[in-house]
Amino acid sequence: MNFCSQCGEKVRFAIPESDDRPRHLCDVCGTIHYENPRIVAGTLPVSGSQVLLCKRAIAPRKGYWTLPAGYMENAESTAQAAARETWEEACAEVAMANLYTLIDLPHINQVYMIFKADLVGGFAAGPESEEVALFEEDEIPWDALAFPTIEHTLRHFYADRHKGLFPLHTGVITPEDRERYFGSA
Repeated sequence: MNFCSQCGEKVRFAIPESDDRPRHLCDVCGTIHYENPRIVAGTLPVSGSQVLLCKRAIAPRKGYWTLPAGYMENAESTAQAAARETWEEACAEVAMANLYTLIDLPHINQVYMIFKADLVGGFAAGPESEEVALFEEDEIPWDALAFPTIEHTLRHFYADRHKGLFPLHTGVITPEDRERYFGSA
């Protein structure tokens, strides 16, 4: 950020009085510009014993498989964001169940919130997907998953499916976890 969104003047990056981390500060109007993590909301769409995955048609990780998910928009709940992203990426309607995984990625300022959901009807590739397909557990393209959050969610799902219980799972993805997918983080 170079300029204040309130008054248009130049900002500086410093620790405000009574704070503990640097922020963009406007010395003209006194505005402190806070930057907060972005929420990625999505679903784990299930149809019988199969899971719906999308092959990404966009960067990052174009050509790799993911669950339908994306950034939450203003004025929507996390469940609404997850359902919207599922429609946008997989042209799929889902019946939302519970929040299933909540995964922090502090090094890139993101929080993933994936809801377990039942697939309702058909599906097709949306504009951000090259392909959309249902996978049995033994068909999951583990070496071609786009993000560690997706791998963690799928591994929890298959372990939980055998128990018949689907509790909320929380976790943290570290830079080392991401390195397996992106190279040096």
